[in-house]
Amino acid sequence: MEIVSGYSLRSLNTFGLNASAEFFAQAFTTDEIREVLSWKKNRSLFVLGGGSNILLMGKVPGITLQNSLRGIEIIQEDADGWLVKVHAGENWHQFVMHSIEQGWAGLENLSLIPGNVGASPMQNIGAYGVELKDVFHSLEAINIYTLETRVFDAEECDFGYRTSVFKTTEKGNYIITSVTFRLLKKPVFHTSYGAIEQELEAMGVTDLTIRAVSDAVIRIRKSKLPDPVQIGNAGSFFKNPVIASDHFTQLKETYPNIPGYAQDDGSVKVPAGWLIEQAGWKGKRLGNCGVHVHQALVLVNYGGATGKEIWNLSEFIVQDIASKYNILLEREVNVVGEQ
Repeated sequence: MEIVSGYSLRSLNTFGLNASAEFFAQAFTTDEIREVLSWKKNRSLFVLGGGSNILLMGKVPGITLQNSLRGIEIIQEDADGWLVKVHAGENWHQFVMHSIEQGWAGLENLSLIPGNVGASPMQNIGAYGVELKDVFHSLEAINIYTLETRVFDAEECDFGYRTSVFKTTEKGNYIITSVTFRLLKKPVFHTSYGAIEQELEAMGVTDLTIRAVSDAVIRIRKSKLPDPVQIGNAGSFFKNPVIASDHFTQLKETYPNIPGYAQDDGSVKVPAGWLIEQAGWKGKRLGNCGVHVHQALVLVNYGGATGKEIWNLSEFIVQDIASKYNILLEREVNVVGEQ
């Protein structure tokens, strides 16, 4: 395995930012991961997957490790479904498509989410009424200090809205090497969230299948979200804020059309995209970056933007939303490196 200095990360992040790694290595086995961890000593470590949920701020110090472990296997089957083990370097959407081809139900609502499998439990990815925790069984991860492999079950992962233990108390302590999913033989369809039912009707679907739901989700996402190949972006840049019910009631008096989704604990989730669009940011451009014309949640690189420029744009938005709605938006992307 080769460790390269001054390696360009431009093609390895979906924003297309011209960043570089002080040192770079690509691991295809767990032994190679351990080799890098042994080599790094006191250097900082950045683990790179599909590059879809990161904002690179110029030079990334220490060693950047691209996790390229591959493989998909059934490890158990019973009357209701399968346990499917997937290695961290597998592309998420390709895995979802493979699951649909095999008739493994549960992932169809999570179609076309960018990134790799290893990152999926870190932020408990979710879309259209389904979250990763709903299909999660366990994962394996290497401790970067002891080099030992540990198995985490769902409770130990402490999943929350776009978060997990790997973004809180165990942040930076583990490298996820594989994720095992519990997938079903009999589908449980989730079509009431968003515009899935309308899209299925527009598609003329009468026989509901996991492929039909996946196709509907893909059509919706393509209509709203830009392709990173065509214009640099990291998908949704901000989390949907969750606020107290009395705060939402107050906002409703001033903004009668503000949407909100009641949570089990009595709080209310408000779409960040609605807040940003209503504040006038949708389609706005600042220099080489801007807010996408069709989806206010997405910040884009029109070409030549730096991580600092995109960060500054996001900070303007955060401050504006706070002043207008008294809501502090939280970034969903991981900010990496130094300017």
